[in-house]
Amino acid sequence: MPIVPFVPPQPVPSTSGRGGFDYITVDAQRRRVYAAHGGNDSLLIVNADTGKVLGQVRVGPMAGVAVDEATGHVYTGDGDDHALSEVDPVAMKEIHRVNVAGPVDAIAYDAQLHRIYGDEDDGTRIFVIDSRTFKQIATIKLPGHKPEYLVIDPKTHVVYQNIATNGEIAVIDPKSLKVTRTIPTPGITNNHPLQFNQNNDTLLAGGGGKLGVFTTSGREVGSAALPRVDQCSFDGRRNMLACAGSSVYLYRIPLHGAPVRVASRMISRRMHNVGVDEQTGRFWVTWGTPKGGFIQGFVYSR
Repeated sequence: MPIVPFVPPQPVPSTSGRGGFDYITVDAQRRRVYAAHGGNDSLLIVNADTGKVLGQVRVGPMAGVAVDEATGHVYTGDGDDHALSEVDPVAMKEIHRVNVAGPVDAIAYDAQLHRIYGDEDDGTRIFVIDSRTFKQIATIKLPGHKPEYLVIDPKTHVVYQNIATNGEIAVIDPKSLKVTRTIPTPGITNNHPLQFNQNNDTLLAGGGGKLGVFTTSGREVGSAALPRVDQCSFDGRRNMLACAGSSVYLYRIPLHGAPVRVASRMISRRMHNVGVDEQTGRFWVTWGTPKGGFIQGFVYSR
């Protein structure tokens, strides 16, 4: 079945001569799409229903994006200045910033514990920020180096961090804020995408041509071939996983067994990020060019 656009590509002008983007996330409740726009060192804000670009907030060269569902504020990182920021997307301004000891890549937010986790780009640490005081409360030492993506189990608050160099997932205890064990991911190399499936408490990890499904105890329950991708985004309402390389790949994730690829669509060789809107099932991708970038929404037509 095809993947079809529901809005035309929306141009995003670049002021720096760089058109690249990084992680995308969707605030389904407030109908907003957020993307890290390297071309303008900014957080890109888009209407999730129309695709209209609403604005950009300059925070520095950023990669990760996480939403506080209670306030609608967005947490980002500044890779050059080694900082994490809080952005008010309604006021279109940065309202808090805290310096850390390294460049920040992916970001995850635990709303119940009020913790922002930012992993160190090509590094060995996770920086932990209290969102209420916007002060750093811990630094988590990781095995290996090059952490790529992290997710949180909302029930146990355990943090899972992909480690690209080791072919494993580090498991972080929310009380001690230390790595307590690792989950090997056999056959997955240069681990990149990582998602958590609340429907059956499994981890979806990819890299090196493979997508694997693992229990939180570390048992592999299924796998499928996965082309080279960067970000994946899971739709828990529909049990669908979208992954982005030069193409978007959609997988159906059964409660038991192996993922099944159901569709793909070539979009741009410069595209590598995707964010799912769980309210509608649509998903958003970005790609850059030397003259600027684009964001576009797609839907899976069954």
